Amino acid sequence: MTGLKGAEWHARIECGGKVSGAGFLVAPDKVLTCAHVVENSDFDPVTVTFPQRPGEAAAAARVVAHGGWDGRVNELGDLAVLELDREMAIAPASLAPADAAHGDRRLMAYGFPAGYDEDGTIAEFRTVAAQLLISGEWIQLEAWSGHGQPLAVGFSGAAVALVDTGQVIGMVTAAARPQGIRTGRMMPTHVLARYWPGLSALVPMPGSAHRAPPGPAHWAPPGPAHAPGMPAPRAVPDHHVPVPGPAPHHNAPTPNPGHPDGPRLRALVEKAARAGLDCDPVRLYAAAAGPFDPLPPVEGFGSLWSAAWFVLCEVDDPGTVTRFAERLDALLTAPPPAETGAILVELGHSGAGDDLVRVEVSAYSAGRRHPVPAETVPRSRLRAYVQERIEDAFCHLTPGADELIAFALPRDWLDWPVDRWEKGQGDDTPLGCVHPVVVTDHARRRTSTRHLLTSAWQRLDSRTGARVHRVACGGAEDPRKLRLALVQSEACLAGFGATPRSARTRPHFETSLTAPAPVIVWSRQGCDPDQADCAGSADCPGTAFLEALDGLATRVPPAQLPRQVLGLRQRADAEDDHWARDIQLLWDDPRRFTDPHATAVHTRSPVA
Repeated sequence: MTGLKGAEWHARIECGGKVSGAGFLVAPDKVLTCAHVVENSDFDPVTVTFPQRPGEAAAAARVVAHGGWDGRVNELGDLAVLELDREMAIAPASLAPADAAHGDRRLMAYGFPAGYDEDGTIAEFRTVAAQLLISGEWIQLEAWSGHGQPLAVGFSGAAVALVDTGQVIGMVTAAARPQGIRTGRMMPTHVLARYWPGLSALVPMPGSAHRAPPGPAHWAPPGPAHAPGMPAPRAVPDHHVPVPGPAPHHNAPTPNPGHPDGPRLRALVEKAARAGLDCDPVRLYAAAAGPFDPLPPVEGFGSLWSAAWFVLCEVDDPGTVTRFAERLDALLTAPPPAETGAILVELGHSGAGDDLVRVEVSAYSAGRRHPVPAETVPRSRLRAYVQERIEDAFCHLTPGADELIAFALPRDWLDWPVDRWEKGQGDDTPLGCVHPVVVTDHARRRTSTRHLLTSAWQRLDSRTGARVHRVACGGAEDPRKLRLALVQSEACLAGFGATPRSARTRPHFETSLTAPAPVIVWSRQGCDPDQADCAGSADCPGTAFLEALDGLATRVPPAQLPRQVLGLRQRADAEDDHWARDIQLLWDDPRRFTDPHATAVHTRSPVA
C-alpha cells in the first residue's frame, strides 16, 4: 500500500456536529486523535467517519483514554483514544517508529481544514532532526516544498505516514500560527505508546526493518495497563480499555533491531505483562540508567511498555538497554540475584547558625550515586525534610534490593536517635523499625579511612560471626591497647557499656572511631555517664547490654548486623524494657557507597 491507496483507516472526527479534526484507526474499534480535537466530548457527541469508504455510516465514539492534556496549547499529553460503537471492517494503520523517517523521506497527512471538511486534503512534509524530541514529546515537521497545502487547523490528530509505504510514524498535534511559516509538530509513535500502553505492542522497535504487514491487527487478551502505584494515562472511570497484543502476521519480516537486546527487552516486557509482574518502572529505569541518561518523565511511566520505549528511543547509552533488560529478567526469574542499595543521609553543622542543619541525601545503587537536592533547614523542620528526601531517594533503588539507610553525622551528634524518627508524614512508625538504620562518623568518609575500612570488610566477608571487644563502663583499659586490639586481633566490633557522653570512656570511643573499627555498638541508655565510680557490676545496665550484645554478635555475620538489629528494634518497640530498645549501631562498609571523590567522564566528552 502506498499513499492513500487502500488506506481506509484515515478518519474524520466530528464533535457536536462540526468537523473538529482527524484521526486514524489502530484497532477494529479504536481511533487515535488529539485530546484538543475532542475537548468538548463531555457535552457534545463525537462521531467518526472514514472518507475512503463513502456511504459508510458514521460511528458514534467516546473517549476511553486520555494523555493528560490540560487545555493549554503547548501542554504535554495531547492524545485521546476513542472507542467506536462497533468494530470496523477496515485494516488498521500499520505503525513504525519515527526513525523510519530519517534520510529525508517524504511524509503525508490527511486532514480536514476549512474548505475541505468533507473529503479532506493532503499535506506533504519532512521531519526536522527526527532524533531530537522537543520537550521530550514532539518532532518538528516542515513543508516538503514551498507550495501546496500547509498544516492548518483540521489536521490535528491526522496520522503522519510515509508516502512510499503508508506506515504511520506519528500524529499531527500542532501547526505554526504565523502565516507563511510552513511548519508543525507531530507526536511520534513511541511517545503515543508512552501515554497509551495499549499501542506499545503494535509499534516496531527503532532500527527494525519496517514493512507494512498485510491484514488487520489482531487482539490479544488484555494485560495490566499500568504499574501499581504509578501514574497511568487518564481514562474514563469504570471502563476497561482492552490492551492490544502484537499482531501475528505470518508474512511479516523478522525485525532487525538497532540494539541487540531490543527483541529480548520486548519479549521480557510481554512476559511481564502476561505474568502481571508487580514492578515500579521508574525504579527499574533509575537502577539501569547511566549517569548521563535523561531523567524519567515528571509524571513517571504508566507501564513497563512506557519505560521500555523511553529506554529504546530516548536514551543514547546502549548499555542502558542491556541493564534494563537484565534487571527486568532478574525480576521475572527466581530466585533473583541478591542486590543491595543504600541511602546516605549526611547531616552537618551549618555556618549560617546553630539552629540550622545542612542536609544532603544520596541513593547508591549498582555502584552509582544518585544525589537528591541538598538544603539547609532549621532543626524544627529537620525530621520532616529528611523523611521527604529519603522517600525521594528510594526511587533510585532497585525494587526488592536489600536496602540500608545510613546517617553520616558529626561526631558530637552520633548519639542522635535517628532510628526512632518517624518514618513519614502520617506514619509514626520508627524509621529503624521499618528499614535497617545505621550511623557513621562523617569524618570517616575520608578516602584514607575508607581504604582501611574496605580492607577490614574484605577480611570479614568470610566470618560467620563478629567478635566483640567489650569496653566496660569504668574505662580501665588503656586506649592505646584498645587501638592495637582493634587493628591486630580478630575483634571487629567495639561494644560500649557507657554512652559516648561518658567522660570515662570518651577516649576509648574516639580511638574506636579512628582505629577504625568497622562496627561500634552502644546503648543510648547505657551506664549513667555521671556515675564516676561504676566498675561494670552485674546490675549495671551497661554490663547487661554488653552481655546481650555478645550473644547476638557471635552468631551473626558482620554484614548481616544491620538487618539483625532491624529485627531487634521491631521486637523492642513491642516489648517494654527490651535490652535493644535504644541500641545505636555504627556500621561502616564503604563498599555500599560510591567513593565521594570518584569522578566520571562522559565518553563523548572532548577531554575524555
